[in-house]
Amino acid sequence: MPISQQDQMNLLKDILNNHKADCCGTVSECEQLERLIKSLMVKTNMDSNGQTLFEDIYQYSQHGINSANLNQHIESHQEDLSKWVNDIDQFSL
Repeated sequence: MPISQQDQMNLLKDILNNHKADCCGTVSECEQLERLIKSLMVKTNMDSNGQTLFEDIYQYSQHGINSANLNQHIESHQEDLSKWVNDIDQFSL
């Protein structure tokens, strides 16, 4: 059973919040971010700000998947993680 767009947004925020709080994560989480973003971008009508937000998170997940040191990658994006979570809170489906 597919999850709703709101549930996808909540899961997206949860993973980003965990990366922010823990300063670590897994490749599986980055892959999940990638899948969530792909799904939301297909299903959601969004303005250019939303498109940019999702593209930035998608790039973050791609680089995380391919990173030699994932925890360092996450630590280097702490400001971005905070901004993205705040931006998602402002985003309406």
